[in-house]
Amino acid sequence: MFLSPESVAAWLKEHPDFFDQHSSLLTNINIPHPHGTHAVSLSERQILALRDKTRALESRLNELIGYAENNDSISNKVHQLALKLSGVRSLEGVLHVAQHQLKDEFSVPHVALRLWNILDDRPHDAEGAEFHPVQSDLRNFVAHMEAPHCGNHAPYETSRWFDDEAPSLRSFALLPLRDKKTFGVMLLASPDEKRFYPDMGTLYLTRIAELIGAALRAHSHAQDLND
Repeated sequence: MFLSPESVAAWLKEHPDFFDQHSSLLTNINIPHPHGTHAVSLSERQILALRDKTRALESRLNELIGYAENNDSISNKVHQLALKLSGVRSLEGVLHVAQHQLKDEFSVPHVALRLWNILDDRPHDAEGAEFHPVQSDLRNFVAHMEAPHCGNHAPYETSRWFDDEAPSLRSFALLPLRDKKTFGVMLLASPDEKRFYPDMGTLYLTRIAELIGAALRAHSHAQDLND
């Protein structure tokens, strides 16, 4: 009678007391060592398998701890950004804090903002790069974004916002700035192609955009928020 490996395995699963009744087999049956060095008993093989599983679980646990520590660090930086923004009293101050925190605390090498239909009380503030014209195609694209857009190519004309640095940049994150309507966009850029990638999580980027967007709106006067 021929017994396939599958049928033997199925029979053993249905009779878990088999090795209790034939315990000598655990030491008498020799099977290949998992790393191919020599033969070991069935019980030794089980111990080795458990050790390998334990190592894999420890590695996974350490990986999860690393993620948790990194998330805790980012959460603290987002909290500090919120505190800094809550202390400013002008649109100019919001722009300064946003640039400073993103570059110095989040280590983002290049940051650019563009705002439309949003004005500060002081006319000279509107002369900054943040108020340079933005193409309607980009404005429409940003208005329909449901989450930050990350990748290795800057959408539309946005890479030109970094002037001479543009050719060296390899990854970008485009963040919409909005309340009920979209009124601006923030572009983060890095020469590291792995800094912002298409499948990365965008939870913290979304929160950063919401904080900066809310602060900008709190210190500005919108004339027409229709995109």
